[in-house]
Amino acid sequence: MSDILNADRRKLMQLLALGAALGGAGLPGSEALAADAPPPGAPRPKVAMLVHPRMVLLDLIGPATVLNICQCEIHYVWKEVGPIAADLMPIASTTSFVNCPKDLDVLFVPGGIMGTIACMNDPEVLNFLADRGSRAKFVTSVCTGSLVLGAAGLLRGYKATSNWTVTDILPIMGAIYTPGRVITDRNRITGAAVTAGLDFGLTLAARLRDEHTAKRVQLLIEYAPEPPFDAGTPERAGPELVREIKSGRVGMEAMAHKAAQDAALRFSKA
Repeated sequence: MSDILNADRRKLMQLLALGAALGGAGLPGSEALAADAPPPGAPRPKVAMLVHPRMVLLDLIGPATVLNICQCEIHYVWKEVGPIAADLMPIASTTSFVNCPKDLDVLFVPGGIMGTIACMNDPEVLNFLADRGSRAKFVTSVCTGSLVLGAAGLLRGYKATSNWTVTDILPIMGAIYTPGRVITDRNRITGAAVTAGLDFGLTLAARLRDEHTAKRVQLLIEYAPEPPFDAGTPERAGPELVREIKSGRVGMEAMAHKAAQDAALRFSKA
């Protein structure tokens, strides 16, 4: 039985890798969400979206959906091509660090606290981000992905946001924490926790294309949130619920603080 399950798992991984490599091209219904094509001869914006183990898929899926509708050339990037174990299910990288385009319109990093900490402590990941980020038109993130950008030295002197539980870590690495769902400072665009990915994606779409296109995408995906509860920020949720959540993350946040302090030490020696 275990052999059958392992074979099925391998087959699923292969299908996921194939689907990601195709980028959704030709899938039924994909034409219905296509935005107006860029003018003839206009290049498609090149986007590199880091996909890393233990990432939160929703950080990635919202922005990727918006950018796909805007007909960007999206590369899902990791150290090598293949399946990545994300929080809910595997996702496949389509491009390795080595083969990722050198000059990007967008460099994007999603979050997921344990995956974030691993990336903050991984020189190969940080060197890749520092290199591509030094030339990218936009350097971006959602949720704790901003901590990874910070560890790569890409947020020093820039306003930025992150998941509300770790915003105090950003200044350790030279970023200027600024409250808000999406924070734009020059060519740095950072989104707050998880669901801010759609707000971030639409903000970025307006910068890459224009406001009309971003509004068209918003209507296509019918993004008009009406949450059933008013507990989506620490201020609205109240101190009791905030304490409850924070108490379960003490160890993880301590590891993130340590990774940020190590990054700051590296900067001081550079």
